[in-house]
Amino acid sequence: MWSTARLVSPGDLVILWLTRDLIQSLVVTPGNDFNSRYGHYRHSDLVGIPYGSKVGSSTGKGFIHILRPTPELWTLALPHRTQILYLADIAFITSWLHIRPGSIVIEAGTGSGSFTHSIARTVGATGHVFSYEFHEARANKAAEEFARHGMSSIVTLTHRNVCKNGFTITDTADSVFLDLPAPWEAVEHAKAALRKDRSTRICCFSPCIEQVLRTVSALNDAGFSDITMYETLLRPHEVTQAPRLARIGSAEEKLKQQERNREDKRQRQIAASRARRHASEKRKRQDDSASVAEPADPDCSELEAKKAKTTMQSDDDATPVPDVAMDMNEEPPENDTPAPADAADDATPSLPAPASAPATQVLSRHSKEVRGHTSFLTFACLVPLQPRS
Repeated sequence: MWSTARLVSPGDLVILWLTRDLIQSLVVTPGNDFNSRYGHYRHSDLVGIPYGSKVGSSTGKGFIHILRPTPELWTLALPHRTQILYLADIAFITSWLHIRPGSIVIEAGTGSGSFTHSIARTVGATGHVFSYEFHEARANKAAEEFARHGMSSIVTLTHRNVCKNGFTITDTADSVFLDLPAPWEAVEHAKAALRKDRSTRICCFSPCIEQVLRTVSALNDAGFSDITMYETLLRPHEVTQAPRLARIGSAEEKLKQQERNREDKRQRQIAASRARRHASEKRKRQDDSASVAEPADPDCSELEAKKAKTTMQSDDDATPVPDVAMDMNEEPPENDTPAPADAADDATPSLPAPASAPATQVLSRHSKEVRGHTSFLTFACLVPLQPRS
């Protein structure tokens, strides 16, 4: 359908991926320029680069991706002449109508050609698509696009009002798709165009439930069976990779280790408090004994008192924190050299690092908003009549 070369050539149709919501088509024409809010690009700079390349703008403030056209990308980038079918509906219709390589398909209501491009790729070179459009200007524009995209051998486009004049083939098609304002008027013509030697299928695309009711009545009158109606809803999912959650056993061990750390810190604080209390009591006893002692010589009382006070201060500075076991009425503390309370947090032991990095797991998160399509899909089957014995 489009160029299958690896590199972009002059005259090729390419898809410009600007953002997820902004995709455009472009025919590469050396000498022309492409301007957008993402930068300035010369067509000549695109010639010779591989499809899928990321191209920076000449100003260095933006970039775009050059992609090879596909029916999916063309649906997002095509110029809208009418309401089009999107990927969710196209995939569902293709599956339900059993369209496959070699199928003969009728499409009534070419429009912008979105559905035509998709089923043309599906039927391939061994199949064929007969497309009909009653609006002459749209039919001519679509015919030009099909010829430019290399689909002339697969798609036959006819300007025709099928509701009044019917189709140009009889007993040939494997399936029929009707995207018309009044599809019930074309049901009998579709029945005439379908094959009679095997089961065939039809799909009608209608935006209003009143159209669906009239179409179902026409299908029943024409002898179709298995009539069903669907509405396609789209719920996007975002798939990401994240580190796998830790095992329950490791989390439990971590909580236990934190509890042990808190208990150790509490015991160190208790021991430090007891040591400070014993030191305070010792100083008080020394002060009481110094005040009770009387000097032998009254003339030297002042000098000896100063010496005694100086000696007591020196002993307090040089003597380390006494052991709690000095008091016989108290039990000795658990630690002989208690650590300061501030150092307790720094001394907290940590769990050993795992031998290897945790494996990742795939997570799927769906969007809260469900996007629906504006039309209903009515399907039916036409079963060949069994010959009477």
